[in-house]
Amino acid sequence: MINLDRATDRLARIRAQLDALALPWTRLAAVDARALTAAQAASLDEAAYRRKHGMTPSLGELGCYLSHIEVMRALLAGPHEFALVLEDDVLLHAGLPTVLAGLVAHADRWDVVKLSAVHSGTPVPYLDVAPGHRLAVMMSRCTGSSAYLMNRRAAEAYVRGLLPMSLPYDHVFDQGWRFGLKVRLVTPTPCGHDEVIESTIVGGPNRKFPKWQRWGAYAYRLGNELRRVRYGLTHALAEKLRGGGSGQRAGDLGAQRGR
Repeated sequence: MINLDRATDRLARIRAQLDALALPWTRLAAVDARALTAAQAASLDEAAYRRKHGMTPSLGELGCYLSHIEVMRALLAGPHEFALVLEDDVLLHAGLPTVLAGLVAHADRWDVVKLSAVHSGTPVPYLDVAPGHRLAVMMSRCTGSSAYLMNRRAAEAYVRGLLPMSLPYDHVFDQGWRFGLKVRLVTPTPCGHDEVIESTIVGGPNRKFPKWQRWGAYAYRLGNELRRVRYGLTHALAEKLRGGGSGQRAGDLGAQRGR
């Protein structure tokens, strides 16, 4: 669970939810944008961010990005096969433990699973993981990173490929075609976003460029969404062909077709 040292009120809220669901958890101190080291600040490719995202980056976004990478490093440094990653403004629904158990029981069908979402993702479900919840391939953008499950394979790929930062974290970590991973969504999601809590990722005013300066970002997004659709169709077909039996890893199939 990612939490800034100074965000004690958020810690209390998320701790109450985790304890109510009897979920064991570890707090990871978030990277504070107010106290970045020179090496951390250098992890941002500002020119690429401006080109791809059409606005100026905020240091809060960089702190968030680096915090998630620290979770991956912590997973790889320990003995565990999976990590449930939570931001401290997440809302945990009562069915989350059952969904997690179902996902672990089908661990060969995914590398990363989003458990919360800002956009629908246009899911194509293919596997029941809990009563009323299905594992799905996403066919459209699905931002948000407040709750997801990942395995060690994903953590290794992310540590190798996420830096430098050229987009907000939730715009890049679900690019399964880029990392050669099976990135999935549970639908409906067993976690939500606490709208009562104010975001700690605060940027300056007027970060977004005028439309005439955002053509590069529009071109990037179009290409990105076309890749997402190709990836989604490839993986949805692979899962349909696989059914309930064994078969080629969809992440491997997607990586081969992307070469």
